[in-house]
Amino acid sequence: MIFDLIKNRRSVFPAQYNGKPIARADIERILEAANWAPTHKKTEPWRFRVLQGESQAKLGLFLSLKYMEHEPKPKQFKIEKLIENPKKAGAIIAICMQRDPLESLPEWEEIAATAMAVQNMWLCCTEMGIGCYWSSPGLVAHMDDFFDLNKGERCLGFFYMGHFDGELPEVSRGPLEAKVAWLDE
Repeated sequence: MIFDLIKNRRSVFPAQYNGKPIARADIERILEAANWAPTHKKTEPWRFRVLQGESQAKLGLFLSLKYMEHEPKPKQFKIEKLIENPKKAGAIIAICMQRDPLESLPEWEEIAATAMAVQNMWLCCTEMGIGCYWSSPGLVAHMDDFFDLNKGERCLGFFYMGHFDGELPEVSRGPLEAKVAWLDE
């Protein structure tokens, strides 16, 4: 049931991945789920780049070098994490947004549509037993130096995916009543 998937969706991080590869067919299914996200004016702004194998190591090296270039006091543990985390994933999907060239709707709607595509991916991963999370480091501002982005396209982050062992912790939410105002008068 969809409500159970929504409630059981979790962030699963590279340190939790077990190294088992993710089949291309599974990645294609996850991307197909993304492609069915709602989109205003049918702009379908989501764009994805799938990284596996050596391209993951190249991404980690690129991110660590950009971090050292732009951080006045780089921390060694952060450099190591930037290098190692991409290599731990079964796959990484770069989440990009292609702005409508006519700018026929506000940019936030294009970003929201892309975020809904990512939510579809996340729910699909949950159903398939694949751990994942959306990483959006400030370094995504430099991804046009790594990817050949189109005019009006920008990277919004990385969708890390990996198989994992064990159970995920339960999560709670604050009361809905504190977040809703009923205006029925």
